[in-house]
Amino acid sequence: MAAARAPHGNNQPPKIIYKKIYIEGHGGHHGGAWKVAYADFVTAMMAFFLLMWLLGATNEKQRKALADYFAPTLVELKQNSAGSNGIFGGDSITARDNYPHGAKQTGTRSMTIPVNANGGSQTGSGQAGSMRNREIAAQDAKNFTAMHRRIEQEMAASPKLSKLASHVRFVRTRDGLRIDLVDDADYSMFALGTTQLDPQAATLIGMIADTVKTMPNPIMIRGHTDSLGYGDPMAMNNWMLSSGRAEATRRRLESGGIPETRFYRIEGVADREPMIANTPTDPRNRRVAITLLYRAGAFGE
Repeated sequence: MAAARAPHGNNQPPKIIYKKIYIEGHGGHHGGAWKVAYADFVTAMMAFFLLMWLLGATNEKQRKALADYFAPTLVELKQNSAGSNGIFGGDSITARDNYPHGAKQTGTRSMTIPVNANGGSQTGSGQAGSMRNREIAAQDAKNFTAMHRRIEQEMAASPKLSKLASHVRFVRTRDGLRIDLVDDADYSMFALGTTQLDPQAATLIGMIADTVKTMPNPIMIRGHTDSLGYGDPMAMNNWMLSSGRAEATRRRLESGGIPETRFYRIEGVADREPMIANTPTDPRNRRVAITLLYRAGAFGE
């Protein structure tokens, strides 16, 4: 068969056009999504290994500092936190009560200013949930002064009680007026090692009860002992003795006319709060403290 005649009289072969069709669906291998996922995985693994390295290469204080660095709102003083572990540990040479004086200050002394804007470092606003009323506190302070004067006058007027004047001490505290009945080497308020009141001490406590029974203030009693022990501490010890003497004092005050509802706290602390700290066996560490407490008011009074 003869070849077809080429167009335009040429004998050139006809042009052949090839059409390639690509089927979609396998193009994911050529995209960029897997690269993003791989980068995320590598980043996570790097963070994980960094965490493992930090846990193994740091101590507890360093880890605490790192944790505080990422919690800037955490207000904890004297914690050796990041940014506050310099020469003064984040404090200043003139600071008191852990309050810094600088740009990194985390607290303010205005938070601890007393209600009446004066007083010592231990002046406060009373118990949690209550605020000391300034007028009531002023009246209590006036009553305490009058009671103090009356007790001293009655002791001076009595031949028996005047001998105990050196054993009675009046101390103003942040809680109220404390009356300490203190022993010495020559006289003890209680029979040695017992909760039996000496007759003169019982008379003294009865006179105190008569003086304070008309006052509305709550009463706290705390017993103290020296550090001398007992042969069988399971049968008797200073904890039992101090609390027993506090209770004996409470009973004598109640028999003197003070209602049971006036007693706020009765406790014994053994030899844990000595008056003569350098000599725990000193007889003056044996004492009973009767505290007339300030009355607490409510918020807004």
